[in-house]
Amino acid sequence: MAWIYLIIAGFGEVGFVLCMKLSEGFSRIPYTILTIISGFFSFYFLSMALLVIPIGTGYAIWTGIGAAGSVIIGMIFFKESKDWKRLLFISMIISGVVGLKVIGS
Repeated sequence: MAWIYLIIAGFGEVGFVLCMKLSEGFSRIPYTILTIISGFFSFYFLSMALLVIPIGTGYAIWTGIGAAGSVIIGMIFFKESKDWKRLLFISMIISGVVGLKVIGS
C-alpha cells in the first residue's frame, strides 16, 4: 500500500505544480485553492508512504514523478520545448524512478 501512496503523492505533486502555474502568481483564487489542496494531499500521501519506504528512496521517487510529470504536462499543454535532449533527460529521471522501485522492493 505504501507504494500506491507514493504514486498518489507523486501525482499530487504534479497537480500542485500545474495548479500553481494556472494560478498566475496566486492571483486566480480557484487555482490557488487547488494548489493548496494538491500540496496538502501530496505531502499527506508522501508522509504515509514514508512510514514504510526508506526516506531517500521515497523522496527521490516522489520528486522524480513530480519533475517528470510536470515536464511532460508542460510539453503537452503549455507548448514547452520537446527537444530530444530534454526527452533524453526526462527518460533518465523515469529510469531512475523505476530503478529505485526495483531495488527498493
